Amino acid sequence: MSASVISLDQKKRPWGLKWRSSSWMVTFVIGLATIPIAMLSERYKARKSPLISGLFILVGSQVMLMEAPNYAVMCVARILQGIGSSVVWVIGLALLCDTSPPEIVGLQLGIAMCGMSIGFSIGPPAGGLLYDRFGYRGPFIFGIAATFVDLLGRLIIIERTDAIVWGVDPAVMSTKPSDSTTDVVSTSHHEDPGSHSDKMLTNTVVDGKQSAKVPEDQEIEPSSSSTKHLSLLFVIVQLSKSPRALAALFVIFVYGVTYSIQEPSVPLHLQDVWNLNSKSVGLVLIAAVVPTLFSSPLAGYFTDKHGAEWVTILSLMLALPWWGIIIIQSRLVLFIASFAIESFFTSGVIAPLTAELAAASRSLEGVGYAHVYGAFNLAYGIGTSIGPILGGQVRQSLHADRKRHSWISNTSLLTSYTYERYTTMFDRAGWHCAF
Repeated sequence: MSASVISLDQKKRPWGLKWRSSSWMVTFVIGLATIPIAMLSERYKARKSPLISGLFILVGSQVMLMEAPNYAVMCVARILQGIGSSVVWVIGLALLCDTSPPEIVGLQLGIAMCGMSIGFSIGPPAGGLLYDRFGYRGPFIFGIAATFVDLLGRLIIIERTDAIVWGVDPAVMSTKPSDSTTDVVSTSHHEDPGSHSDKMLTNTVVDGKQSAKVPEDQEIEPSSSSTKHLSLLFVIVQLSKSPRALAALFVIFVYGVTYSIQEPSVPLHLQDVWNLNSKSVGLVLIAAVVPTLFSSPLAGYFTDKHGAEWVTILSLMLALPWWGIIIIQSRLVLFIASFAIESFFTSGVIAPLTAELAAASRSLEGVGYAHVYGAFNLAYGIGTSIGPILGGQVRQSLHADRKRHSWISNTSLLTSYTYERYTTMFDRAGWHCAF
């Protein structure tokens, strides 16, 4: 999607198309589409089929954008693109948590977040090169090909509920197999991906295959989430009772604001102060994205070892000074280094926050992974919608733009740190109330 934005910006069209074809509109649609997608995924206990449907929607939207004969078709295509992106994001994270052992879910989420960084790194330059070489359709053909490769991977997915039938539970850490043909292992068996209850399963070898069977004296009653349809109001009430979920969602919102507030100001700042052209600005932005390839897996690994709250707090504390250093207008090297380090620590909060939401989901009755990651997507979408508008307005109205942006971002991150720190203390003290 990031590759196609460049081609849309460079192709001259009449007034009104700029907003319709902007990433802001996609973000707006994603926010609207997130809630029904999350609710339907948990209601029908499906992961694979929605993912495949979302990718088909993405392919169709890119074809429509590439061949749009008028404004109305392009507007519909961008709406479909936002819906497809929301499906892939929300259901993809839920599927990852379904099939990952809780002991390493932070690392798995951190690795998954690298994909977003890689996409943001490759998309813009690839889109520009393809546009220059092949014209307007080049970036879209590249996007369709990449989506098709992703689709092939989705087709071979085996959901956890299907794997358990064959005696394999991907959500349980693998152990050394015993020599006996029958053993009892503790797994997290449930009827659907949204429930989280631990049960004892007996694995029996039959005709060379291992099948999972529940002992007769340990019959599992259907969970409440699988026998009744939960309302949106019920899910909201459940989430509001969890300080852990509220703290994570608040920090995600602030992260969306601080991350996107740089978009309108950093390129203009580089051009005004150091007279960089668009190609040089792109290289500086890529240099800031590359460190995030390492910060997310590292943050996820330490989250599994020491807990999400401490990794989040440490990342925010280490990021704060660098947001102040980037206002110094002495040398370009200092700016690039500060920008890269700031991006490294700021992006380190995503993996622990997604892991924290997964843990909150397991502790809330009736709340599934799709619910919490739908809320994640909504909070992040609202933040990234506000950030560019706030950054652009501040830069336009104030002369000391970088200093103002730095202080706004520092204030936001400091607020996140304070909220996360004290909410964690209250939660550990047993004060389970909504803040």
